[in-house]
Amino acid sequence: MATWRKATGVAGLAAGAVAAGAGALVAAEKIAVGRIRLRPDPAAAEPLGQIRGRPVTVTASDGVALHAEVSGPDDAPVTVVFCHGYTLTQDCWHYQREASLGGARVVCWDQRGHGRSPAAGREHMTISQTAADLHAVLAATAPGDQPVVLAGHSMGGMTVMALARLHPELFGRKVIGVALISSAACGVDPSAFAPPPLRPMIRMSAPSVLRGAARGYGAALLEWSRRAGSDLAFLTTRQFAFGDPRISPALVDYLERIIRSTPVEVVAQFYLALLDHDERAALPVLGRVPVVVLTGDADRLIPHRLGAGLAGQIPGAELVTAEGAGHIVLLERPDIVNDVIENLIARALATAADRAVAEQDRPRAVEPR
Repeated sequence: MATWRKATGVAGLAAGAVAAGAGALVAAEKIAVGRIRLRPDPAAAEPLGQIRGRPVTVTASDGVALHAEVSGPDDAPVTVVFCHGYTLTQDCWHYQREASLGGARVVCWDQRGHGRSPAAGREHMTISQTAADLHAVLAATAPGDQPVVLAGHSMGGMTVMALARLHPELFGRKVIGVALISSAACGVDPSAFAPPPLRPMIRMSAPSVLRGAARGYGAALLEWSRRAGSDLAFLTTRQFAFGDPRISPALVDYLERIIRSTPVEVVAQFYLALLDHDERAALPVLGRVPVVVLTGDADRLIPHRLGAGLAGQIPGAELVTAEGAGHIVLLERPDIVNDVIENLIARALATAADRAVAEQDRPRAVEPR
């Protein structure tokens, strides 16, 4: 009996120590978040998530009803199609939708399983499928000969690369320019968020853990933990999505809500798709049109070296580095992103005009009688 009491006493002390440690951690998180929220917040009055366009339902090749929105005049000289990244929605393009972008027509859409677009079977949650989805979006929102500039962030950039692989005939004809933001052609390391000693273990275990988490009670438990850990989620989002430690708390909250809205199964399946991502063979196709690669030098998720490597593999691509910016540069440095897109639009239209003149002046072969 004495031995049992001693054992249970030790267990009780251990449990109490763990509980006390967890409580101290939670308290520290609340204090840290509280201090951050006391700072002046320039984005506090920003109407985040409130900019909407004309809704368009796009039917994908497998029947999924994708949600897209169109803004701007139908007779604009060019349409810019924005493709968001992994676990995000079209609302991450808030500052780009707010800008005039040289009078361009703007199309934003939610990738399958994200935002207002429903998910599909696991076999359809691939980068190739998102490229097929983008092809359907172009046909529905910019039909015919309307010229298009594509802007893709992170997984959205990978979607653009996959479109070049699947439909090279579009580039130089319909697609006249491409912006790849915080993206990579290959080599994406899903463990980049972790300390270096833990990365090999995470790379090996993450696929099986996520497959399990995407099913049954694991998904429900993970969803509950995401909702419960608001302060930890805030600090994690701030740490890994942004480079500036003084980033607006309103922007961190906004991004965290967007990420949390993505179902666990979608997170798991597209995570696995990112592991297999390799679109290097498609990069020469992108070189047919003006391309700009924008990357933050404080990006902890897709490091700057991958963005620089991507630019180096696309013929004629321009590399722009946002100093001090993290992965979500489109919210963190919207002025730089908007300037890059406006300059790209001007260059793409000029290049397309020169190409049209050259084709008109090209002598045509005379057919024998």
